[in-house]
Amino acid sequence: MKENLLQKFKEKIGRYPVFGPFCKTSDPGIIEVLGHAGFDFIILDMEHGPSNLETIQNLIRAAEIAEIISIVRVSAGDYEMISKVLDVGADGVQVPQVSTPQAVERALRSAKFAPLGERGVCRFVRAAGYSSTEKNNYFQQANDALLIIQLEGKEALQNLNEILKVKGPDIIFIGPYDLSQSLGFTGDIEHPLVIEKTKEIVKACINQGIAVGNFTESPTQTGFWTRQGLRYMSFSVDMGMMYNASRDLVRELHRECETDT
Repeated sequence: MKENLLQKFKEKIGRYPVFGPFCKTSDPGIIEVLGHAGFDFIILDMEHGPSNLETIQNLIRAAEIAEIISIVRVSAGDYEMISKVLDVGADGVQVPQVSTPQAVERALRSAKFAPLGERGVCRFVRAAGYSSTEKNNYFQQANDALLIIQLEGKEALQNLNEILKVKGPDIIFIGPYDLSQSLGFTGDIEHPLVIEKTKEIVKACINQGIAVGNFTESPTQTGFWTRQGLRYMSFSVDMGMMYNASRDLVRELHRECETDT
């Protein structure tokens, strides 16, 4: 079932946009809710979230129950964690702050078994059913896990063509907030220069036949970028969505009470 879900995801992103939030939560129940709500994937955030590896493992279990693709964003530069999150069953890994082709190659070596990489070999892990999966099947299936490379700075822009020459990553993700900071407009992800540079990355990826995505915070932003050809759409953050929904509900409750009186 897990392999079928990942295959369906890859087929869908080849034709349509897919949607999923970043997740700061450590609660498996919230992951299940997001899956039941119809999101295609979640990004479990170890760069800006509180979860450790043990917590991530339980969040991945919740994702499997709710049939939603689990992507783990590791901390910047933590290549050792790439194999660990894949060992506990993540469907993919997202590597932030990548700015050189050498960094892409290092991520590939960490994420893939030979002949595609040099990931540490162990079949007594959760992803292999603790050795219940026939080992040759496991090592082959494991290399199907998604590798997502995150570009978000001036250096990445300067090295873009060389980065895209490295074969192996499934998706390029553009981090708009860090990109805005590197361009001198911290937090202004709708600044014309940020949009211009994002479009440059998008065009280069599409020309190479590489799926590309970014982070958005409104349906309007999402619609704009999908019309530019983006497919891997990270929409907002679980805690932010909960806050917005709760805030709007409280306001509505107050309005209704004022109407009654």
